Amino acid sequence: DTLYGAAWSPNQKFVAFGCPDNTVRAIDVETGKQVFFSGAHNDWVLDTTFSVNSDHVISVSRDMSMKLFHFETQRFIDNVTSITPGALKGGLNAISRHPTKDELLVGGADGTPKIFKMVRDKVRQIGDNSNQIREFEPLPGRVYGVAYSRDGNRVVAGSSLNGKGEVRVYDANDGKQLMRAEIPTGGVFSVAFSVDGNSVAAAGFDGRIRFYQVSDGSLLKDFLPIDVQPTVAASGN
Repeated sequence: DTLYGAAWSPNQKFVAFGCPDNTVRAIDVETGKQVFFSGAHNDWVLDTTFSVNSDHVISVSRDMSMKLFHFETQRFIDNVTSITPGALKGGLNAISRHPTKDELLVGGADGTPKIFKMVRDKVRQIGDNSNQIREFEPLPGRVYGVAYSRDGNRVVAGSSLNGKGEVRVYDANDGKQLMRAEIPTGGVFSVAFSVDGNSVAAAGFDGRIRFYQVSDGSLLKDFLPIDVQPTVAASGN
């Protein structure tokens, strides 16, 4: 079946990914051998990332949870998100780790991007959500793509609702919205920053890639990555 959310480990040795059989897996890139497997989720696993030191893998799922695993031992450690019924509104679709520290940006069905600490520093209490650091103003619909800028000071999220998409950029430190762009021709499924963090790329349902200037939201470029030609039917001769 399909695979989701492939992620390189920072040490360049492994690639993790999610599967629709509710598992998280990883392979050794030199040998292709599966070196990590977990079935701790209860629904499709849609995205993955590694900790800064490559010693943990983190995954998000349609089961409304973000889970933390120790990579070498393949051991499930914790639900990073709250386990309280009703605390999360729908599945989680996307995850991105801060470039220099173990903080995790996630997005999902409730449209609200959030940042969490990877490692719990308080005893879990029923009803708590103590790992959450910040949440941002919600986007319309479901968030399908999130990313940090290279310096970790900005985050971008893309969403989809009723055949339309939206891209927003926020200040990662105070939550202020820095940019907003609407796409009337389809939802946004993937987003990324340029190296300098001054522009973002967004792609989604309509097959087009768009680049936006963060400072004013202006559209810098809009193109189809491939030229799709109609298929010519065989003559049968």
